[in-house]
Amino acid sequence: MKKALTIAGSDSGGGAGIQADIKTFQELSVFGMSAITALTAQNSLGVQGVYPVSVEGVEQQIRSVSDDLAPDAVKTGMLFDKEIIDVVADLADHYHWPELVVDPVMVSTSGAKLLKDDAIEHLMTRIVPLATVITPNIPEAEVMTGMDLNGLANRKKAAQELAAHGAKTILLKGGHEDGADTVTDLFYDGKSFHALSVPKINTKSTHGTGCTYASAITAYLARGETLLDAVILAKKYIHTAIKHGFRIGQGPGPVDHTAHRNNPFNELEVTSS
Repeated sequence: MKKALTIAGSDSGGGAGIQADIKTFQELSVFGMSAITALTAQNSLGVQGVYPVSVEGVEQQIRSVSDDLAPDAVKTGMLFDKEIIDVVADLADHYHWPELVVDPVMVSTSGAKLLKDDAIEHLMTRIVPLATVITPNIPEAEVMTGMDLNGLANRKKAAQELAAHGAKTILLKGGHEDGADTVTDLFYDGKSFHALSVPKINTKSTHGTGCTYASAITAYLARGETLLDAVILAKKYIHTAIKHGFRIGQGPGPVDHTAHRNNPFNELEVTSS
């Protein structure tokens, strides 16, 4: 059985982070493993507390998994600070993981900081160049490049800028674009652009979207899909999960990780340039 490791924060509310990653791995027939970087106290209303795991604790979790249960693909989410970034980068070099998906988590949906300000440059220089693909959303890519990403042309320039910083492949997610009837994610492999477009869904049940999307890519890579095919399949999975998201608390609800089972998908348009 194929195996995937997620290195990320724990969401006590169950909608994002480690919990979303493990649910996604399970749904996509990949054995899920985890290294927790921080505990968060959160629910549908927001994040009430962040409690980092010690650097030694993060390192030992990763070593314990990698020494015995060598992952076919690894995903990083919330890394929180420079020290944890250093450990993950060092171990990525040491274990030569076949695939590394980096979701540069910086801020939660509710606005809580999940990456320290002084760690952003560290993320760019130590983790990004090691990744098979990075998956920033528009606000994250704006922080990483210092650019205004209003419009597809600017997003293409940002993807090229991220490639110049060492990113092998970029999936720049378009879900934060205002006023559009479609959501377009931009995939750039250093040579060609592929635009993945779906109808925009009017819903507040989007908690865990970024984590789930990145972990779906990780699962498909672990199963042996090519990178572009993994992204396309993951896009179908997350769009279906968002479309069938639900409310379980007083705030925004989570996506439905099981929705793909009974809901065939045919709304994705892929164009290349």
